[in-house]
Amino acid sequence: MKETKETYREVCRMGEALLKEAGIRDASVDAWYLMEAVTQKSRAEFLLCREEEMQKKKKKRYFGGIEKRAERIPLQHLLGEQEFMGFSFQVNGSVLIPRQDTEILVEEVRKILRPGMRVLDLCTGSGCIAISLALLCPGIEATGSDVSREALETARENGRRLKAEVSWLESDLFSGISGSYDVIVSNPPYIPTAQIQTLEQEVRLYEPFQALDGKEDGLYFYRKIIKQADAFLNTGGRLFFEIGWDQGKAVSERMRTAGYREVQVKKDLAGLDRVVSGIAGDRKEREKQEGLDV
Repeated sequence: MKETKETYREVCRMGEALLKEAGIRDASVDAWYLMEAVTQKSRAEFLLCREEEMQKKKKKRYFGGIEKRAERIPLQHLLGEQEFMGFSFQVNGSVLIPRQDTEILVEEVRKILRPGMRVLDLCTGSGCIAISLALLCPGIEATGSDVSREALETARENGRRLKAEVSWLESDLFSGISGSYDVIVSNPPYIPTAQIQTLEQEVRLYEPFQALDGKEDGLYFYRKIIKQADAFLNTGGRLFFEIGWDQGKAVSERMRTAGYREVQVKKDLAGLDRVVSGIAGDRKEREKQEGLDV
């Protein structure tokens, strides 16, 4: 049987059709990104050569990527990277894929950072929050921590590639943390366990369950961090969280009950609650009260 000869444009259209048939939501976008990865051509370059015949080896690689994407393997895992805050982060099955919603959290923290401040990023995953803050706010002292050794390996590699000065700690929340910080920021697991099975296959099958699972009500890690964070915050230090769209009220109320001042809920571009922040009280007063409670 004679082998067919397709142009770059025809192959890309075939890839898009296969992804649509598989139910991929952004089929045209994903088909293009896979084409870009295989050919190493920009859109402008692609337009110039789109009527040329695509080489057999490249075509085989392209359809191999299309087949994997049709199996719901995340596009970012196939490409090996995801852009976040203008930087390219390596991603894999050990870390959550950085999402645009989390950029809201970084922007809120960035507003109050000054040189010399110490920042702790709990549940750092790919390191995207700590690294972005370190690169965008020169002079801060950033630390990223995670319970997952595999996630920390990815974070360290991202820090090395992006030349970011960040310290990395393996720690189950605060168990391995010492010293005090001006800012603690966290995007912890916040999806209720029962809801994980309702997520898209790309998420529930290929992203780490440990980084998704917020236990029964999704608030498990918020409760633990709020309870323990003030012991590691300087007077006037701030605690920042990313939250699920329906968790703003519950998390902010817990922070107020724990003594945080000026608790605020920030919405994302879709108008949904996305970030909760608050200011810790006077550390000496907290330590004095703890002494009275003993």
